[in-house]
Amino acid sequence: MKNCIGVLTLAVAFAALHGGLAAQQPASRNSVPEPVRILGIRQGAARPHIRTAEALNIRQPFSSLLLQASAAQAAPARETYADLPGVRIWYKDTGGRGLPVVFMHAATGSSRVWEYQIPAFTRAGYRVIAYDRRGWGRTVIDPAGVQPGTAADDLRALMDHLGINRFHLAGTAAGAIVSLDFALSFPQRLRSLVVANSIGGVQDEDYLELGRRIRPPQFAALPPELRELGPSYRVGNPEGTRRWMELERISRPEGSPAPEQKMRNLITFARLETLKIPTLLITGGADLYAPPPVLRLFAARIKDSESEIVPEAGHSAYWEQPEIFNRAVIEFIRKH
Repeated sequence: MKNCIGVLTLAVAFAALHGGLAAQQPASRNSVPEPVRILGIRQGAARPHIRTAEALNIRQPFSSLLLQASAAQAAPARETYADLPGVRIWYKDTGGRGLPVVFMHAATGSSRVWEYQIPAFTRAGYRVIAYDRRGWGRTVIDPAGVQPGTAADDLRALMDHLGINRFHLAGTAAGAIVSLDFALSFPQRLRSLVVANSIGGVQDEDYLELGRRIRPPQFAALPPELRELGPSYRVGNPEGTRRWMELERISRPEGSPAPEQKMRNLITFARLETLKIPTLLITGGADLYAPPPVLRLFAARIKDSESEIVPEAGHSAYWEQPEIFNRAVIEFIRKH
């Protein structure tokens, strides 16, 4: 009964969000009606660059069988530890001479969740790196080192360890918050930035109030798969749902939770306006954390950004619609 009430509350809050934001943003001749995907709002442009799914030539994703076969054909990545200050980070690295792409997992995942991305990006010619952030997966904290450190500094240390200077960075959900913090701290290290399905860590009070409206107290009590997988995916792909739940279950090591890492920056929309890194913003049409109106708040502030709304996907577009996600990201980073 409590979960039912929570779901009904979320539905009302979600509807209110769409209505509330529509009221806050008066229509103009340049307004873009739903369900068009905004692929870039450039500062000073006469009207936003828009592109539909048909223009992208994106079809519906492969069946789970084809996706699993695709993942199985990929060459195995090197998997090992990097001994860094205060932590032994577990990472995967496909190696090669391609430009590096680093993937940052969500709070409900680890480096294991990128099984649909690693083979696709490797085939596209990129060197792919995915790692377990401090407190997740197989990464081990060294109590003798400085704790808890920052996730942005851990990423910089890992890149230095691997001898990588500049790279493409793609984060989802909480991993995208870390990615934004890194971008604000070390912009010279990035070729491009992908922020997927994320609330962005923005600390402006009106934005925090917005978050409280769309994610009331009942929200956190829902099972992770209800919060983070869209209903279309849960109905249409029960096997994929079970796999996602398994990866979520094993994403945290046993024992006491690791101390929460600090941010290097106080992230605000004013700070995001200073970003000069080519940025792709992605969300799902059914994302309960970062629905399309939230994405547009970021698109309006981040200069030279492009946006993609993945139809019917929830908070895990990389998992629910990997073909669409992969194609959009690869097409974007190839330009940078």
